[in-house]
Amino acid sequence: MNAMQDVRAEAQPVRLKFEIGARTLLSVRRSLVRVPLTLAEARSGLAPALPPVDRAADGYIVTSLPEDQMAALVAQAGGMLPFVRQRYTRYYLDFAGTYDEWFASLSSNARQGLRRKAKKIAAASGGTLDVRRFRTPEELAAFHPVARAISATTYQERLLGSGLPEGADFLRSMTRLAAADQVRAWLLNIAGEPAAYLYCPIHGDTVIYAYVGHDPKFNDWSPGAVLQLEAMQDLFGEARFAAFDFTEGEGQHKRQFATSGVECVDLLLLRPTLANRLTMAALGDSMARWRWPNGWCKALGWAAWRNGCGGAPESSPGEGTSEAGGEVVSASCGPAFVATTPPPLRGPLPSGGGSSRSTPCTCAPKPFSSASARMASMGRWCVR
Repeated sequence: MNAMQDVRAEAQPVRLKFEIGARTLLSVRRSLVRVPLTLAEARSGLAPALPPVDRAADGYIVTSLPEDQMAALVAQAGGMLPFVRQRYTRYYLDFAGTYDEWFASLSSNARQGLRRKAKKIAAASGGTLDVRRFRTPEELAAFHPVARAISATTYQERLLGSGLPEGADFLRSMTRLAAADQVRAWLLNIAGEPAAYLYCPIHGDTVIYAYVGHDPKFNDWSPGAVLQLEAMQDLFGEARFAAFDFTEGEGQHKRQFATSGVECVDLLLLRPTLANRLTMAALGDSMARWRWPNGWCKALGWAAWRNGCGGAPESSPGEGTSEAGGEVVSASCGPAFVATTPPPLRGPLPSGGGSSRSTPCTCAPKPFSSASARMASMGRWCVR
């Protein structure tokens, strides 16, 4: 099934939060049509066709858009105002070959680390890993309450509001997928206590990394990585899937396990109304002093740079939901800033503090082709 056929033209309320570090400068509601791209569509390198929207809608939020197709989509949008919500690599694992071949392709340090962690957990559990596997409706019914208890302790739920759902709609969907053999789930116990869970629906021949979490009291054991490895071994063994889709967002474990990825953006396209233009102007005024790295690093401290550019907890898949209803757009790309004239950030952090990583922050503005000069002239925002 093509994901574009699933897109409904009905707009949904979305709360856009514009933040620097932990500070919310502005929060506005917009009525947007969500246009999600599947992994197959993102890998195709083609821009999606935007569905028609009602006049009352403010525009679109397009997720997993191949970055090199951004100019084409902006042109297709016919004068809408573009905002880059976040940039990331959509990682995936290709199931071509065998598990042993894939595992051998990991770095020696990664292989040794995973073996050491698995051995430590097995020793605490009587000598073998205690991994439970679930795929039938009855099995998933037993899985859900245990996984929910773990999810309630995770940062994904406490901070992002994106833990494993517990509503009736999700339970019905889970049961329906299980009856059609379109879901897989796992639990890892440590010394008899539930420590980590993984829930993956299946779309065609692609396994989707939907919900994951572990009890923070087991942080030192790395239960999530060990459970992910067990899941990969199971999925390779089934020999029926083409890819494992790590979905939107960055994460060290995604980079470690993936075989490839697509450079993507999440793009907001807003109607050029007075309200939207005023929002852009307000952001431009309030963010002007944050254009250069020294300004906001001095004000927020190096911890803010570290948290925004690589040190924050890896983002979980999916979106949160506001208490007032509607989706909350909250990017994982760190402090927002306007970048209309300054050059992209480059190079390592100063030695005075912060992360040791030397790659540019994923929020750094990137050059655009002349075809998207209009977009570049408007400026780009990382929108939280």
